[in-house]
Amino acid sequence: MLDTPIEYLKGIGPQRAEVLKKELNIFTCRDLLTYYPFRYVDRTRFYNIREITEELPFIQLKGYIDKLEIVGQKQGKRLVVSFKDHTGTLELVWFKGYQWMADKLKTGVEYVVFGRPTFFKGRVNMAHPEIEPITETFLTQQSAFQAVYNSTEKLKLKGLDSEGIRKLIRALVQQIQPQHVEENLSSEVLEDHKLISRFQAIKQIHFPESAQQLKRAETRLKFEELFYLQLRLLKLNKVRAHTVRGFVFSRVGKFFNEFFSYQLPFELTNAQKRVLKEIRVDMGSGRQMNRLVQGDVGSGKTLVALMSMLLAIDNGFQSCLMAPTEILARQHFQTFKDLLSPIGLKVELLTGSSSTKERKRIHASLLTGETNILIGTHALIEHSVQFQNIGLVVIDEQHRFGVEQRAKLRDKNASPPHMLIMTATPIPRTLAMTLYGDLDTSLIDEMPPGRKPIKTQHFMETQRLRVFGFLKEQITLGRQIYIVYPLIKESEKLDYQNLQQGYDNLIHEFPPPQYQVSIVHGQLSNEQKEFEMQRFIKNETQIMVATTVIEVGVNIPNASVMVIESAERFGLSQLHQLRGRVGRGSDQSYCILMTGYKLGPDSRLRMETMVRTNDGFEISEVDLKLRGPGDIEGTQQSGVLDLKLANLAIDGHVLQLARQSAQTLLDEDPLLELEKNKVYTTHLILQQKNRPNWSKIG
Repeated sequence: MLDTPIEYLKGIGPQRAEVLKKELNIFTCRDLLTYYPFRYVDRTRFYNIREITEELPFIQLKGYIDKLEIVGQKQGKRLVVSFKDHTGTLELVWFKGYQWMADKLKTGVEYVVFGRPTFFKGRVNMAHPEIEPITETFLTQQSAFQAVYNSTEKLKLKGLDSEGIRKLIRALVQQIQPQHVEENLSSEVLEDHKLISRFQAIKQIHFPESAQQLKRAETRLKFEELFYLQLRLLKLNKVRAHTVRGFVFSRVGKFFNEFFSYQLPFELTNAQKRVLKEIRVDMGSGRQMNRLVQGDVGSGKTLVALMSMLLAIDNGFQSCLMAPTEILARQHFQTFKDLLSPIGLKVELLTGSSSTKERKRIHASLLTGETNILIGTHALIEHSVQFQNIGLVVIDEQHRFGVEQRAKLRDKNASPPHMLIMTATPIPRTLAMTLYGDLDTSLIDEMPPGRKPIKTQHFMETQRLRVFGFLKEQITLGRQIYIVYPLIKESEKLDYQNLQQGYDNLIHEFPPPQYQVSIVHGQLSNEQKEFEMQRFIKNETQIMVATTVIEVGVNIPNASVMVIESAERFGLSQLHQLRGRVGRGSDQSYCILMTGYKLGPDSRLRMETMVRTNDGFEISEVDLKLRGPGDIEGTQQSGVLDLKLANLAIDGHVLQLARQSAQTLLDEDPLLELEKNKVYTTHLILQQKNRPNWSKIG
């Protein structure tokens, strides 16, 4: 029954069906049944008219129509209804469909009115409210909590506002029986977690009888969503472990040992040693490694990646590292070259700005195996880049790359190379379990010795002279300073003006030749950017004015102050990334957040969080609550979080239970072959129908 095309449901027809398909992707009765409300209104409370204040949201009233009339001319025509209860009168107004409403409404009949009150010239009114006569049917059908559904302008034109959608769903719910709604969780799981049946949950989610029943319905349906998400990810991991063989790196040889003994720039932290051990176990196991390494800015992820590459080289394989920006790729190249040249290893750099001559030389040396490590940007995924024998792919700042780009790197060898994915963007636990639930994860949760926590302060625009005084003190001490301006893609011209204006003001405050200022932004050529970066690296300039081009990867230990202009225009995770550009040396470092006076509650919370803590994971949890998972995951991961009800910001406990349940199931039956688990296989196949298969890659 639920697979019936939506046009055959009473009250829909071809025209409404067409708009439901286009606007909401509702093609069948099942799609309509699983189109869940986004909020509820308590319909148990009736207000008196005299209780209405300007602060009230949607409210419910009970009363009589005293009189009604159509007033105004042409475009200004409207229906005005005088509605009364025992405490007062208010106006109900309809600008659209007024003639239809005028024919439908009657004086002297008791109605329930529901809508948002507004005040105009001291008088209270309500535009386009829901209005129904109080009848026996109304009283029996009325839920304590009335569901509110998302609609669109095109749907509303077809009478499918929230109320119209609710009526369609009511008609459908009245027709369905328990046998129509297939149960997709075993009786074991339902009993273990005290969950109600799917049939009951769907009825109660649309027409809850009480707050308690609504809560039980939400819990059941959220668990189901998260359970199948985790089951799919964990099953992929198990299948991959059984079927995708990886190169065996069994040797810890000459290059690794020589580097460890003579070239290591500083002693590894315990966290780095632990993660390296996990990587070594993976790469020696005979299965393909897919590991995500999380670590805060400056925790030493790059060194772990470099030592993993040495293991690959000791076992006769090449490696590559893909970075999101040319600046970061160049910096990695310089670091690797400086550290590895003394032990006779060849590192090459390939970016969008590499010349044709350079490309040909690099392509040739990759095929002969002369190049041990290739570092680059998106240029690495071009088909012309072929290796003799690539065994390890490292992806830096993975959230900047799409899944397809990672897939292209995976296909650079006949058998899949090991994948090591690094991120300095702390991912909340719930999001990591969901976005990367099919990856093994490692955490570098320790900073190298001698690093001092960065001191963060928040200043308003009026305190700018005090900030300038502090910057001059730091320059006198021999330190360098970043000053970063926000970049908003929609308005690059405006951002450029802000940056230019800021630069001009700085030159006035920090005049040459006493002070030297660099400037880096997106409208400069790569050569110009590199020239300015080099001046700053060599300490020829004390201040670098930049857009967020320096957000990732620039490592200048002498830079000890980060000033973030218009800090309220940045997200928390970006603020934390920018702050991580300082604090690289042994000197005390500072982050200064500059904002205007007018801050909304979210901006204020972001500033307070940054001042209070340097812990990236604590910051990421606040960010998740503020922005929601959809914004954090980014467009590259879209389609992973196709959740209708569950919200990772608030449903972490449900996710944990769902993951444990899925894990227990797969431990007993890894490929879901037992008869009692056929329900899960069937439902996974249904889910997979419209989903691209990215299971082969991390």
